Amino acid sequence: KEQLETGWIVPWMGNTYSGSSPTALAAVLDVAEPGDKIFMVSFGSGAGSDGFIFEVTDKIKDVQDRAVKLRDMLDNNKIYLDYGEYAKFREKIILNE
Repeated sequence: KEQLETGWIVPWMGNTYSGSSPTALAAVLDVAEPGDKIFMVSFGSGAGSDGFIFEVTDKIKDVQDRAVKLRDMLDNNKIYLDYGEYAKFREKIILNE
């Protein structure tokens, strides 16, 4: 469970479908240490599946602080919309003018 928690972001971000695996990988790489092994597996409704094994190198320390961490973006940049604002933003409401 501990190993999965860092990459399990769907409850906070929603299902991004094919973007879920690379986004979860980004979250894991944000906190990875040199020598860590990362196993990423995806599957889809078409019953296809892909698996990848990554080994983190020493270069991770050179790049980890170049961008905002994914968890920070999820935890600190929340914008709450009520349904009216959401519907307007998504153009669900059309005004007759």
